[in-house]
Amino acid sequence: MSLSPEAPADASIEKRPQPNSLSDLFFSFTILALQGFGGVLAVVQRELVEKKRWMTREEFVEDWAVAQIMPGPNVVNLSLMIGDRYFGLRGAMTALAGMLTVPLIVVLGLALVYGQFADKPEVAGALRGMGAVAAGLITATGLKLSTAIKKHPMGVPVCIVFGIASFVAIALLRWPLVYVLLGLGGLACAMTYRKMGKTGA
Repeated sequence: MSLSPEAPADASIEKRPQPNSLSDLFFSFTILALQGFGGVLAVVQRELVEKKRWMTREEFVEDWAVAQIMPGPNVVNLSLMIGDRYFGLRGAMTALAGMLTVPLIVVLGLALVYGQFADKPEVAGALRGMGAVAAGLITATGLKLSTAIKKHPMGVPVCIVFGIASFVAIALLRWPLVYVLLGLGGLACAMTYRKMGKTGA
C-alpha cells in the first residue's frame, strides 16, 4: 500500500533521449560528420544538444572541454566519450567508425578533385570565404553555449574573466594552446573544485 503514492511520481519522470542501438549511433555520427564542413563545433552542438537531446548544454560544454584537452581531434574524442557512455567499448568504436568511415571516402574524393583545380584563383577565393563562414559559426556557437556558465560554481563574472584571459593569451599573445590549457585550465579546475567543496556540491 505504501508504494502506490510513489508510482505516479516515478511514471512522470521523463526518460532522457539516447541512441536506440549501435546502428543508430553509427548513422547519427556519420550524418553529423558529413555536415561538418568548415566548422564542426556548431554542427555537433546543434545535433547532440538541440535536435537529439542526448546531452544538455552544460554537459556538452564540460565534455567538449575534456575532448579539447585530450590528444587528437576534439569531435573524435567526443564521439568516443559518448559512444562509451551508452554502449561501452562497442559504442566507442561504433561512434568512431561513424565519424571516420564515410567522411574519409568523401574527403579522398574531394582531394582528388581539388588537386585538379587547386591552382585556380577562384578556388582559393572560395576557400577563404568558407574560412570566414567557419569563424562565424564557431563564434555563434560560443555565444549560444555561454548560457551554460550561469550554473557554473565559480559564477558568471569569474568565468568571463577566464574567457577573456584565454582569448588574450591565444589570439593576441600567441601563446601555445597547451600552456593556456595547463595554466588557465588548471587554475579554473582548482578554483571550481575548491568552490564545490565549500558549497558541498
